[in-house]
Amino acid sequence: MENQIVIFALGSEFFGADIAKVESIIKIQSITQLPHAPSFVEGVTNLRGKVLPVIDLRKRFGLPAEERDKNSRIIVVSVDQIEVGMIVDEVSEVLTVPEDSVEAAPAIVTTVDSSFIKGIAKIEERLVILLDLTQVLSIKEQAEIPAL
Repeated sequence: MENQIVIFALGSEFFGADIAKVESIIKIQSITQLPHAPSFVEGVTNLRGKVLPVIDLRKRFGLPAEERDKNSRIIVVSVDQIEVGMIVDEVSEVLTVPEDSVEAAPAIVTTVDSSFIKGIAKIEERLVILLDLTQVLSIKEQAEIPAL
């Protein structure tokens, strides 16, 4: 079985997400900040007439902040009937990844806080961290998103 994944970068690391969960990929647009939102929630934006919550994956994963540039994108994903935008540094490609090139994440790197790591794909000379988008936000955070 093969997986089609969207490959994106955060800093020098590559991540992949199941294309079936990705609704669209858009350029960075105006984001309205919300008071008292979790630190990784950038705010909300207007996407085709709908208010879309937007999170910064760098902040969510505890990575250092970097200035956004012309390559920065918002990946709009559907997680358990909730649409949310995820800011990434760059979207590079969509690939079909054979199942035999994916390994489980080593136990030492998977904790409760990193349960969103589904596996590691070996693609040519690079390693791509595969994400389970349904786990990127905790159940509590998923419940809070619609309230934004």
